Amino acid sequence: MLLYTILGLLIHLVFFASIFDIYFTSPLVHGMTPQFTPLPPPAKRLVLFVADGLRADKLYELDENGNTRAPFIRNIIMHEGSWGISHTRVPTESRPGHVALIAGFYEDVSAVAKGWKENPVEFDSLINETRHTWCWGSPDILAMFAKGASGNHVFAHNYDAYSEDFGAQDATKLDTWVFDNVKEFFHAARNNQSLFSKLNEDKIVFFLHLLGIDTNGHAHRPSSREYLNNIKIVDEGLKEIVSTLKDFYGNDGKTAFIFTADHGMTDWGSHGAGHPLETCTPFVTWGAGIKYPQKVLAQKFDDTYLQEWKLENWKRQDVNQADVAPLMAALIGVPFPLNSVGTLPVDILNSTDLFKAESMFTNAVQILEQFKVKMAQKKEATLPFLFTPFNSLSDSKQINILRKARSYIKQKKYDEAVSLCKELINLALKGLSYYHTYDRFFLAFNVVLGFVGWTSYASLLIIKSHCNLARGVSKEVKKPSHLLSCSFIAIGVLLALFLLIQACPWTYYIYCLLPLPVWYAVLREFPVIQGLVTLLLTFPPSHFVGYLLLFILGVEVLSTSLSWIFFCLLLAVFPLMPVVGRKPNIFLVVGAGLLVLLLSLFVVTSVLKRKDSLVSEELVLHLLQMLSTVLSICVVYGTHNSLLKKQGLPLINQVVSWIILASSFVMPLLSPLILFDRLFSILVSSMSTYLLLSTGYEALFPLVLSCLMFVWIHMEQETLPQSVVFCKQKVSSIQFTYNTDITQFRDLYLDDIRRAFFLVFFLMTAFFGTGNIASINSFDLASVYCFLTVFSPYMMGALMMWKILIPFALVMCAFEAVQLTTQLSSKSLFLMVINISDIMALHFFFLIKDYGSWLDIGTSISHYVIVMSMTIFLVFLNGLAQMLTTKKLKLCGRPKSHLT
Repeated sequence: MLLYTILGLLIHLVFFASIFDIYFTSPLVHGMTPQFTPLPPPAKRLVLFVADGLRADKLYELDENGNTRAPFIRNIIMHEGSWGISHTRVPTESRPGHVALIAGFYEDVSAVAKGWKENPVEFDSLINETRHTWCWGSPDILAMFAKGASGNHVFAHNYDAYSEDFGAQDATKLDTWVFDNVKEFFHAARNNQSLFSKLNEDKIVFFLHLLGIDTNGHAHRPSSREYLNNIKIVDEGLKEIVSTLKDFYGNDGKTAFIFTADHGMTDWGSHGAGHPLETCTPFVTWGAGIKYPQKVLAQKFDDTYLQEWKLENWKRQDVNQADVAPLMAALIGVPFPLNSVGTLPVDILNSTDLFKAESMFTNAVQILEQFKVKMAQKKEATLPFLFTPFNSLSDSKQINILRKARSYIKQKKYDEAVSLCKELINLALKGLSYYHTYDRFFLAFNVVLGFVGWTSYASLLIIKSHCNLARGVSKEVKKPSHLLSCSFIAIGVLLALFLLIQACPWTYYIYCLLPLPVWYAVLREFPVIQGLVTLLLTFPPSHFVGYLLLFILGVEVLSTSLSWIFFCLLLAVFPLMPVVGRKPNIFLVVGAGLLVLLLSLFVVTSVLKRKDSLVSEELVLHLLQMLSTVLSICVVYGTHNSLLKKQGLPLINQVVSWIILASSFVMPLLSPLILFDRLFSILVSSMSTYLLLSTGYEALFPLVLSCLMFVWIHMEQETLPQSVVFCKQKVSSIQFTYNTDITQFRDLYLDDIRRAFFLVFFLMTAFFGTGNIASINSFDLASVYCFLTVFSPYMMGALMMWKILIPFALVMCAFEAVQLTTQLSSKSLFLMVINISDIMALHFFFLIKDYGSWLDIGTSISHYVIVMSMTIFLVFLNGLAQMLTTKKLKLCGRPKSHLT
């Protein structure tokens, strides 16, 4: 069993990691030459305001009285600058949004491994290209740009990370802190000659990161008074900062201003997916180099925002979020960020046509440089006769477009030059995507080859060792011919040389060479294959088709039990509930806790009726678990009320929550090893923790799932034929004991395939039953507010992961009982689950998306990862379930009970 476990783990770890090499690698390249507009820029300095989590509609719309929430910004739109919507891309998170704004590229999914906080791949940014940059705001955002900047020209001023508290009384202080510090900074600069000199140089940037709106949105929702009031405070702060800068610089007209957001927010206070409320952010710019407002009679857009916001007569200039970086670079005359894929929005510029054309030409050359480097890297790593170039942008076509664009500029045909440069940018971006996915088919083919090989090998092992079909086949393993061994070795050597010549990464060797030993093992079992084919040919076609459909559909009528039907229907309600956007309902959580207490009272009553020496010990344990449930209910209710009153997370509630979480691992180990008693103890302990991590209907899910698991255990035991097991016991008398594999007891039956299928089904239900998807939107931060409210992505993620694991653990503990009552072989189960999950994984492998909304991307990844993780996860869950069901801690002063 250990050998199969290790082999299965290794192979599935490789398959699991393969999608990140095939679909989610960093698109960045290095080695480009910096490009900048060879003309004097319109601005000497630029101020970038980023209101974290600000939705476009909440800024632009009028309130119920017809008044604007942001009078200063509204005045800018109508009298001083340009405005529109900045369309973000997924994932709509703070780090990717700021990277797109300041560096000009859309960060790849791999950055999530570092919580969007660190730099998985070093990149260039506007801040790196400036002469000096001063930043104020959150340490999470400022640190990543200060870390990536060369030299000592970036000066970051941030508040303490503990200030980012979702349970704080007033999150607007995060923004007022920034405004106050900026004003104090300019006041102090008048008396500091060195600083004063730096502030009067050109090519400088002031970056103000405003986190209050995002924090209030998470804590109170975007429609709340707190969120809307925070917009007013930001608007007033902007007015004060603009006035401060005008006074400091004597209103010299050389300052450009940009106000935008990194992402929006849903009505329920989350972000990360691709809903318009998350991807539509405000974009307002004014000052040096920016066009004044343009009045129009009519505008055509796919939405109805203009009419809703009463701005239909003011020209709207939408941009993509990555376009902001080249705009800022052009305004202050610094090189465009090397990794930027943004297109300069020339229609916003208030400059000469020559400057627009030259800036657009620079933008095209900068993106073309990335294409050239990417093509050169791929060409160098590919054998000449195998290399297929991107024909839409050949070397000759590049030269012709650049020469023609330069000619248009000399002839003062600026509009034609701009149009041609945009065409070149589009072709270069398509070429970048082409070379980025160049090896995708080659790698996918090898992974599929490995999938099919492993599934075939696992099936042969089951047939050979555990299935009646293999009885007609000789179990003597014939020594494979030297020709077979030599052939596979030769293929392996040739593949390794092929990869070595192309200087492929070491992971390519694994993906290409791993299928070889797997298929070698398959062909070694040729006698089994031959015997299987012979036996299958003896089956009547109708029987064969019937068994095949039975396996594929996983359908077999178990029983007409009303309890089974009732709990199946009840469980089926949960996946139909809203996945995202659900409002917290604390009364459902309290109700779930009361149901647990009611069940515990029934169990205590039954314990009191028993007459044995361990009644008192068991009674004390049940009362402690009931007390833990009561405390959980009180903590959940108290924390909810405290946060509503903006009093933060009470310390006593936080301490009690962590104590309950820790005790939930110990309490079940003190209960008797009788099957029902131990499973019920695991349920009650798990529910105490689950209640603390719940915000609504999901608190009922483990309870309903466990009821169905108890019915399943009874049904499997009651429907078990006497001929299958040596001694059929009643469920009430069965005790958990740790046994090694019981393969020797019986062969594999079709019912066991059904049990393996049910295990996979219940594990899937345990994850998707409460609406979990791989969208950041489906995990509400409010779930962990009983434990902490200060933003900590890893701690919050760990708590959410434990919440997800609890239903899995309940299913595996129930299956331990099924294995025990039916004497099911663990080895056979393991191989069957591998086959089922691999067949599903192969299907989901081809459905993975690396484009579209974060919701689509995340869901496609989750489907693949979940089924691929089944083997790895099953080993961990099996160990956890065995520990919870078979281990027993003795109380002080009590003799240890031994099984007979």
